[in-house]
Amino acid sequence: MRIRFFKFLAQRYKGAKKSQKRFASFFAPLRLCARIVLTLVLFSGIATSQDPVETIRIDSDLVDLKVSVLGAPPNAPPPALQPKDFAVFEDGIPQEITFFQAADTPFDLVLLLDLSGSNSKNLKMIRTSAKRFVDAARDIDRIALVTFTDQPALYSSFTLDRRKLKKTIDEMDEAIGGTNFWDSMDWVLKDLIPQASGMRRSAIVVMTDGIDNALPEVPGPGSSLPFAGLIERIRNSESIVFPIYLDTEEENVKRHHVPREAYALAREQLGQMASVCGTPLYRAARLSDLDAVYTQVVRDLSTVYSIGYQPTNKTLDGKWRSVEVRLMNRSDLFARTKRGYYAKSRS
Repeated sequence: MRIRFFKFLAQRYKGAKKSQKRFASFFAPLRLCARIVLTLVLFSGIATSQDPVETIRIDSDLVDLKVSVLGAPPNAPPPALQPKDFAVFEDGIPQEITFFQAADTPFDLVLLLDLSGSNSKNLKMIRTSAKRFVDAARDIDRIALVTFTDQPALYSSFTLDRRKLKKTIDEMDEAIGGTNFWDSMDWVLKDLIPQASGMRRSAIVVMTDGIDNALPEVPGPGSSLPFAGLIERIRNSESIVFPIYLDTEEENVKRHHVPREAYALAREQLGQMASVCGTPLYRAARLSDLDAVYTQVVRDLSTVYSIGYQPTNKTLDGKWRSVEVRLMNRSDLFARTKRGYYAKSRS
């Protein structure tokens, strides 16, 4: 009985092996297709992730723009704008708006603090105001913290963790050194902002008196990047710069012998930075004014319009298309968005 039983098992095993081979032969083409599809999906994901974050590639007929509107009076409610208030141009040619929505768009914010000169003596109040900025920012906004004297110091990369940010602010120590404001701003634009998320807008909120040791008659070597180079960097960036002028003139003229002409030039340069970005030049006569100023900055960031259009240029050449958004009959406001996009390629 045992011999027959084992013969029976052997015959069943051989039959099962034949069935398994027929089964594998039948499904082999399906497995090959699945592997090809999976490979294409993975390759597509890798190619997408390697696109630079400062540009967008349009793979559909709709170009989607995120437009910030700046310049509203501090105590007035945000303007309720309609599609008729906007005009969109691609390579200088007017485009028809086909999609419009006002939405809260998340930002990656850099809080850039000048700790040089007399500011370093008021570190406690600067810490307090920085925490107020963290509290004023929306929950959806990530914040990075940077200070500078003759070089920038990164205290926190972009994060949503408010408790961690406030702890980091408490760890800010007194800085020693000159003031390389232009180089520090350039570092933020060139090295820190590219680490921001491509799904968010980015902005730099800088608190400074605007003095760089490279200014005429100001002691010290100063920034290696000229101010004209910084302005060009800001103009070509998609980030919005919010300069806050902290008035330290009287103290620094008396104690550090900084000429008043340097302060006049510094204020003019901060005004140029604001003008390029379409933002106001915020002013704080004293450190205690920063709380209200930070609240106003966050408010100006709060409303972003989504505007979509179908380009009149249907050529699939993968080339750069410049984009400009203007506000109609609202000279008191300024619209800022991406400078353009790469069109879909035929291949």
